[in-house]
Amino acid sequence: MDLLDVDDLTTDELTAVLDRAADIKAAPETYDDALDGQTLGMIFEKPSTRTRVSFETGMTKLGGHAVFLGPDDIHLGHGEPVKDTARALSRYVDFVMARVFDHADAEELAEYADVPVINALTDDAHPCQTLADLLTVREEFGGFEDVSVAWVGDGNNVCQSFVLGAAMTGIDLTVATPEGYEVTDDVLERAAEFDNAPATTHDPESAVEDADVVYTDVFVSMGQEDRREAKLADFDGFQVTTDLLGDRTLMHCLPAHRGEEVTDEVIESENAVVWDQAENRMHAQNGLLTWLADRK
Repeated sequence: MDLLDVDDLTTDELTAVLDRAADIKAAPETYDDALDGQTLGMIFEKPSTRTRVSFETGMTKLGGHAVFLGPDDIHLGHGEPVKDTARALSRYVDFVMARVFDHADAEELAEYADVPVINALTDDAHPCQTLADLLTVREEFGGFEDVSVAWVGDGNNVCQSFVLGAAMTGIDLTVATPEGYEVTDDVLERAAEFDNAPATTHDPESAVEDADVVYTDVFVSMGQEDRREAKLADFDGFQVTTDLLGDRTLMHCLPAHRGEEVTDEVIESENAVVWDQAENRMHAQNGLLTWLADRK
């Protein structure tokens, strides 16, 4: 089984992964040999502090090993076809994790690999972040029932996977984006299959009105630097400030561009759970890895 987006899991499977993650976080010593002798191949086209460290450290804590394959180590789809990379890696490793630009590359890796492939971020989706987000919400509120979240910002890959995760867990979600930056129709249709599609708006203040949590992400994502000035103008009024946040909980997947999508004061406030989210990347991924290992 592969995880290219959150809804590759059923709702029961998602619950099982989150339960496993919570168990590992609570009693890590009981899982210290869960992946003994197993190896995770980590393909990185995009750099990331949290993704590399959380996966690599997580594998070590589970008794396994991780191999980093950066842009200088592997030329995915350039020096070698993606399908050939997938088939070769399958002869060496037990899991493949891919952090790449094009979602189609992750899909091709999954199609041709004989081991589980985990999407650690593409331009379309970020399911590992959503697993961490859901674990954080569950810890903060004791579950998902009656929890309301407002996403304020770009309807990007992080947002799109969170839309699906919220739909699957029953979170009441409102997504506020500027015009032209909405979540794709495909994602909204997939969310509707769980009878819990998000509300959408272009008004941040109305979105947060009844929210328990405000979630935001960078306005200018990696690879969009040439559009920086135009995007910042388009997102005028969407910054999460102390006035917009109020006494609500702040979530952010990090890294944060302080002074753009969020103020320094907000992210340093007691309302922010961003460091819990960052830590939960490792626990959520460990839950996923051990759950996938049990299914092989």
